Amino acid sequence: MSALLLLFVCLLLGALVARYARPPAGIVHGINWWVINIALPALVLALVPKVKVDAQLWFPVAAMWAVFFGAWVLFALLGRALGWSRGRIGALVLVCGLGNTSFMGYPMMQALHGKEGLALAVVADQLGCFPLLSSAGVAVAAWYAGKSPQPKAIVRRILTFPSFLALVVGGMAGALGGWPSALDGVFMPIGATLTPLALFSVGLQFKFHLGERQLAALVAGLGWKLALAPLAAWLLGRAFGVQGLTLTVGVLQAAMAPMISAAILADEHKLEPSLANTILGAGIVLSLATVPLGNLLLVG
Repeated sequence: MSALLLLFVCLLLGALVARYARPPAGIVHGINWWVINIALPALVLALVPKVKVDAQLWFPVAAMWAVFFGAWVLFALLGRALGWSRGRIGALVLVCGLGNTSFMGYPMMQALHGKEGLALAVVADQLGCFPLLSSAGVAVAAWYAGKSPQPKAIVRRILTFPSFLALVVGGMAGALGGWPSALDGVFMPIGATLTPLALFSVGLQFKFHLGERQLAALVAGLGWKLALAPLAAWLLGRAFGVQGLTLTVGVLQAAMAPMISAAILADEHKLEPSLANTILGAGIVLSLATVPLGNLLLVG
């Protein structure tokens, strides 16, 4: 309970500071730089060597891909039926197909399932959501904005991303028996800064402003991301006999709020940014209730 309370307090502090404290310009960029380039790679280096490789480890990754491509199919069909613009369809695919599996997923999985759950969350994020954002996500953004994706830039973005490099190095370290205790004691404390700073940053960026005729898209988007997507992930796991914590973490990562970076990508490509940011804000708040509820259902 105290770990979940920490998430809420950090999120609330960020929202209060943004509204009342007049934080310095560039604070969000600075915090996100530390989280993405220092804290996240350190956490990956600390946890990946401890991941127990088993036959079910594919599931948390496959669940992320199922959520993204399920969103693409759903919103392409729904958009055609309802006459939505390409910008709206692209925004929904991005923010409702990609989950906040690091900034919110890591701390929530650690709060609910400890370090073992956190290690599985890292696998889902680094082999699932991050490659999707950098490849299919960029391609979707370019396609619905009327541009052509650049494959070389996508590959370079993936291969040079700090946490991906940490994933490779951490995997090699795990194959060799893990880190020396001295290094292990360095990576984890640095990685522990991710939780409070990431949620504080999310709070600083929180926005909710529903535009005209956006209610149906908002309901459809959050209905998929917070309810239907985790249900689809659960059905996929059960169909292939996935059980235990691997099933639980994979489903809960599928149920995470929309990804902040996906909303930024939608904004950069002018894919109805107001809708993307509203879904992001509402999804973050609602997921603080829906993810723990989903966990209770899965564990029960």
